[in-house]
Amino acid sequence: MKDLTIRHVTEAAGGQYFGPSQLLDTEITAITTDSRSVESGCLFVPIVGNRVDGHSFIPAVMEAGALVTLSERPLDGACPYILVASSREAIKAIARYYLASLEIPVIGITGSVGKTSTKEAIYAVLKEKYRVLKTEGNFNNELGLPLTIFRLREGDEMAVLEMGISDFGEMSRLADIARPHTAVITNIGTAHLQNLKDRDGVLKAKTEILDYVRDNGHIVLNGDDDKLVTVGPHKGISPIFYGFSPENNIYADSIKSLGLRGSRFVIHMEGEAIPAKVSIPGQHMIANALAAAAVGRLYGLSWEEICRGLLGLSTISGRMRLIESENYLIVDDCYNANPVSMKAALDVMKQADGRRVAILGDMKELGDNERAFHREVGAYAASCGVSLLILAGPLCAAMAEGAGEADPSLEVVYYETTEELVKNMKRYLRPGDTVLVKASHSMGFERVLEALKN
Repeated sequence: MKDLTIRHVTEAAGGQYFGPSQLLDTEITAITTDSRSVESGCLFVPIVGNRVDGHSFIPAVMEAGALVTLSERPLDGACPYILVASSREAIKAIARYYLASLEIPVIGITGSVGKTSTKEAIYAVLKEKYRVLKTEGNFNNELGLPLTIFRLREGDEMAVLEMGISDFGEMSRLADIARPHTAVITNIGTAHLQNLKDRDGVLKAKTEILDYVRDNGHIVLNGDDDKLVTVGPHKGISPIFYGFSPENNIYADSIKSLGLRGSRFVIHMEGEAIPAKVSIPGQHMIANALAAAAVGRLYGLSWEEICRGLLGLSTISGRMRLIESENYLIVDDCYNANPVSMKAALDVMKQADGRRVAILGDMKELGDNERAFHREVGAYAASCGVSLLILAGPLCAAMAEGAGEADPSLEVVYYETTEELVKNMKRYLRPGDTVLVKASHSMGFERVLEALKN
């Protein structure tokens, strides 16, 4: 890791070093919290969890080649260690120090829906010109963000960092680590209402990121979102708005659906009209492409580079990924779910050929109105031209009611559990069906996918 020594880590973490003084200026090769991924010369950060205390692995990781470890308690002096008050706070402080030392542009992305797909679009565009590191998987929280930052190496020119939250104050803590040069907010939806209460609460929590944007930085917002459009200049920075309305700074029109194979459209920005294409279906993917195009222009990419990046954008597991099995065309969108993303996925199904089947599960963390949200999605599903709705989970009983009331002729099948659904669903399916699979991650709908593929 570039210029990150034990001395630097000790100072950044506000800790106290115990060990041979000649090691203080030794460069650390990597930082990990996973005892199974220890490499020679690394720093081990023991995390105290609900079930496992990482301190118990310190002897093993040192024997495996770790250079030094953090510790929240004094050790017996057998190994070099840095005594800190909290490993969780220390790892954030170290990440903040390391990222600042690299002096590379940081793009921070948040929003209720579409964070990951927008991150992928921005990454696909920027890598046409720069060497870019992006957040992988679900490493977008207060532990995952530092671990992502520690993957940066000399030669990386930009960082595209996803930031996910579920409560007030979390975004401030994440943004304080990243200090983004460019902040992108995709939308203000109805996720995590258990803590944030309503969309105004979501707006307040998400826009905490704006307080940490670098001087002379950029703010990129979805101008079609009724909450985000109310955001004015912040720290002297006027937002760049994207969307489908011509009132936005960058917008798309002349949209032609290619079914589940994507869309063609024209991007309008800076007085230019640029034909573009994405190979992933759904109007929301065009919105993601607009955010990526806006960021690309901010960082000096040509329109040719931007369009090439968008054309090469591909799906990742669990997010509108098309899987062609022997019997079905499966739309894998099962990573997570809330009312906005459910409706967006159902909109995509309108473009499918043949019989359309939606297999949906509970949406979690919606607060006191969770049953009403499920009824609403059920009614929406009934309006989207699906032939069959197969549902699982206690909350989906309300979704079944909403669908049945909106269209009594729609075939709706309901199971209380994912296990029951997996066991019985194929009796309702036919060869050639297009099947959408979507639910909150905790529903375990990966099992649905595996059953459909086999």
